[in-house]
Amino acid sequence: MKNIVLIGFMGTGKTTVGKRLAGRLGRQFVDTDLEIERVTGKTIPQIFAQDGEVRFRSEERLVIQKLSRREGLVIATGGGVVLDPENVADLKRNGVLICLAADPEIIYQRVKGKKHRPLLNKKGKLREQIKTLLAARAPFYAVADFTIDTGNISSGEVANKIINYLDSLRTNGEL
Repeated sequence: MKNIVLIGFMGTGKTTVGKRLAGRLGRQFVDTDLEIERVTGKTIPQIFAQDGEVRFRSEERLVIQKLSRREGLVIATGGGVVLDPENVADLKRNGVLICLAADPEIIYQRVKGKKHRPLLNKKGKLREQIKTLLAARAPFYAVADFTIDTGNISSGEVANKIINYLDSLRTNGEL
């Protein structure tokens, strides 16, 4: 049974939708950021502050390698997981990649005031940081098998759309 892998920018609902989807499908849910925290004993902001982004990406790579060998999971990834082509290859080998997307303004409304987003905690205008980072990552998110705009629908509706997509893959013998 293939994994269902949620990719996309921070604040698009990967964790919320992932938990709901896993519950509806009777699958185990894994959040890669929480898994990195469990393995390292540090929060993501601590890793970025103490060890830097390179160390975080290294830990993320190890977690992806481990999870991609398993089956039947719903995996919520960090927003930058797709920046490493090896991560994408591993996740695609045994998974269906679903990209959750949203307009930059909606992302801004969802993440403003949250201090646990290291890549957005730099000095400067948050809206501009989101737009710049989102534009830079857009081509990487294009690796998804299916994309859903989560901006104006509930997590339950997003889960329904994913389930309908998976059902269509099964019907066509692609899953």
